[in-house]
Amino acid sequence: MTGTVLILGASGRFGGHAAEAFWDAGWRVRLYDRAGDRPLIDAAGGADLIVNGWNPPYPRWRPEVPRLTEAVIAAARASGATVLLPGNIYVYGAEAPARLSPDTPHAARNPLGRVRVEMEAAYRAAGVRTIVLRAGDFIDTRPGGNWFEAVVTAPLDRGRVRYPGPLDRAHAWAFLPDLARAAVALAEVRADLPAFADLPFAGLTLTGADLIAGLAQAAGRPLRPAPFPWPVLRLAAPVWPMARHLCEMRYLWARPHRLDPRPLAQVLPRLRTTPSGAALAAAIAHRGAVPAATRAATPA
Repeated sequence: MTGTVLILGASGRFGGHAAEAFWDAGWRVRLYDRAGDRPLIDAAGGADLIVNGWNPPYPRWRPEVPRLTEAVIAAARASGATVLLPGNIYVYGAEAPARLSPDTPHAARNPLGRVRVEMEAAYRAAGVRTIVLRAGDFIDTRPGGNWFEAVVTAPLDRGRVRYPGPLDRAHAWAFLPDLARAAVALAEVRADLPAFADLPFAGLTLTGADLIAGLAQAAGRPLRPAPFPWPVLRLAAPVWPMARHLCEMRYLWARPHRLDPRPLAQVLPRLRTTPSGAALAAAIAHRGAVPAATRAATPA
């Protein structure tokens, strides 16, 4: 079941990949531009699905996310569209168990976690049909400012990987092309889903050591772990809000976690994801860090 999808945040990481995936699947794709477009409630007219890829920088979450959420809910009510948004694991908090599932309590007490808890609760309370496709940190195939691109692989050209936590802790990652395909597949069975569907996307669960080994294989050369400058960020936190929020989320690199694959597999039993080696090779290919033979074998 296809239709018309309105993409919010198409210039961002998830929104951009979602727009491409929906287009490839035969949907009518509209891109919404907050700077120059008409009001969202008007732009959503006739849409069957609204993909909410809006994600302000951390320091603007508290003032902006509630306002954006209210606008999306109003547009979904007026149009009758289903809302699909990429959820994260912030809602669970620092005391969450290692396996995260739809039944795991939303017990976050830190500021960024509370914003996400309140956002999801607002969708649930509003009664608009909502799909939360929940994932770990993004692995992209293009330059960006996410953890993987801006931090972990930033010193790759110098033969290093800057990993923010202990190398033996499992960490959840999502290869964005796979996540976008999962979003399309869920949208096409939306009529069969609950009014509020919380579906974890297991993606790739890798320890720091696994990630470095996979990157080394993709790059075709040895890579060494490099320390992350947490002490510098702590010193900067009082005067630099972004540093404060990065420190706030440090626990995600210290606590092992993984997303339960079973709920999504029950809904999309035929969904296949990219193996970790191919995903990591695709993620660093644009930097020229992958041998030509490997790039040729990397899925588009």
